[in-house]
Amino acid sequence: MPSRQTLATIVLALLAAAILYVRIAPDPWAPARVVAALVSPPPAPPPPMPATPVPVVAVVKRALPVTIDYAARTEAIRNVALQAKVSGFVVEQRADDGADVKQGDLLYRIDSRDYDVALEQAKAQLDRDAASLEYLKSNLDRGADLAEKGYLSKDVFDQRASAARQAEASLAIDRAAIRAAELNRAYTEIRAPFAGRLGRNQAAVGTLIGAGGAVLNTLVEIDPLYVVFNPSETDLAQIQKARSQGEVTAEVFAPGATDGRKGVLTFLDNSVDRSTGTIVARATIANAALALLPGQYVRLRLLVGEEPDTLMAPQASLGSSQMGKYIYVVGDGDRVEMRPVTVGRSDGDLIAVLSGLKETDRVISGNLQKIGPGLPVRPMTGKMAASN
Repeated sequence: MPSRQTLATIVLALLAAAILYVRIAPDPWAPARVVAALVSPPPAPPPPMPATPVPVVAVVKRALPVTIDYAARTEAIRNVALQAKVSGFVVEQRADDGADVKQGDLLYRIDSRDYDVALEQAKAQLDRDAASLEYLKSNLDRGADLAEKGYLSKDVFDQRASAARQAEASLAIDRAAIRAAELNRAYTEIRAPFAGRLGRNQAAVGTLIGAGGAVLNTLVEIDPLYVVFNPSETDLAQIQKARSQGEVTAEVFAPGATDGRKGVLTFLDNSVDRSTGTIVARATIANAALALLPGQYVRLRLLVGEEPDTLMAPQASLGSSQMGKYIYVVGDGDRVEMRPVTVGRSDGDLIAVLSGLKETDRVISGNLQKIGPGLPVRPMTGKMAASN
């Protein structure tokens, strides 16, 4: 505890300082302010900046598919004009315009009465010739006994045998005539040669059509479909190399669609177009839902290889400045580090990082507008990051 003399010395010093201040700046409250300034403790330092919570993800290392995109067009594998093989009046249209039909479905019927009559005549002719053959055979059998006993000449016997063989040939002709009549009768029913979709009817009921003449309708196969595209000469070598190693897969995207349809490269033309420097190529895809139609423009992605051990980061973590692309990572002491990066192709939500990242880095994928280089962060992963 300071002595009274020490306290007195301190008070005198304070008073002297106050008097000096008053002479320099005449202020009645100056002595009190000086005393308060000398007696009060120094101000506390500002509190440290709080760490910003940020979602972090690990760098993904995997094989990156090498793809080439093309503008393409769908084509029907089969597209036929439905025509009648026999003439007659159209009496029925069984399938509506634009209907999806199965193979063998009845589409049109032509008046079959004339062909029914022709079939009955052929059958009647067969019955008549069969009866004639039966008589000739029995006559030939009797002639054989008589010729053996010498009561019938050799010439007469040969005539009977020839007549029997001619009757057998007539029966064969009659059977062929019946088959022809049955075919003509069957041709009065126009059936779908394959599963597909009908077009617009072109022969109304009651129209008289000739054999192989007017078109009744068109039938187009929709599942599967061809997708035709035109690779350049520079792409051709890459495609041929991939094809030599196995099946080349393709993915087809309809306009505005994000989900593609899988297919296979099935055709490369045998020559390059000199005027365009491209070649005609074709992929085959399934179209079970019948969502695509022939003649539709689509986008085709051809898989021609893979780049192994590629580092991938979320596209959302990628930033851009005047110096180029960059990615924020969590550095030592949980502080932000900015990494200039070189990027490559994207694959879904990820993008290939060719340089600037390490496999062990923790990439900051959110709250990028609230952080900067050197600022403290609180990394959050898994469910915590998703709920933040």
